[in-house]
Amino acid sequence: MSLSMDIAAVYQRGFDLRCNGQYPEARAELQKVLDANPNHCDALWQIGLIQGFEGDFDGSLSTLQRVVGLCPNHLFARYDMAMTMMMLGFFDEACGHFRAIVAADPTHEAASKAQNQLAYCP
Repeated sequence: MSLSMDIAAVYQRGFDLRCNGQYPEARAELQKVLDANPNHCDALWQIGLIQGFEGDFDGSLSTLQRVVGLCPNHLFARYDMAMTMMMLGFFDEACGHFRAIVAADPTHEAASKAQNQLAYCP
C-alpha cells in the first residue's frame, strides 16, 4: 500500500467489515493498515477482537496486550483485554485493568463498562 492511500478510509472499511462479521475481509483490510503502520493501535485492536470472535482467545489476549503496551491510554482495548482475561480465568489481572480504566478517565465509555464489571471483582 502506498503512503498516499488514505489509511483512515482503509481502517474504516476493515472496522465496518468486522462489525458485519466479515472477518477474513476485515482482517485483509486491517492488515493493509498494519503494513503501512505496524503500530496502528486501532487496527491491532480490531484484529484482536476478530481473533476472539473466531475462538483464538490466547491470540486475542496476546494481541490486545500488545495494543495496551503500545497505547496504554487505549481504554477500549484495555477493556476488551480485561474481558478476555476474565473469560480465561485471570480474574485478579482483569480486575486491576478495570480499576485502571475507571481511574484513567471516569467519564470514558469504557470506564462505565469497567465499573459494571467491578461488581464481579473482590
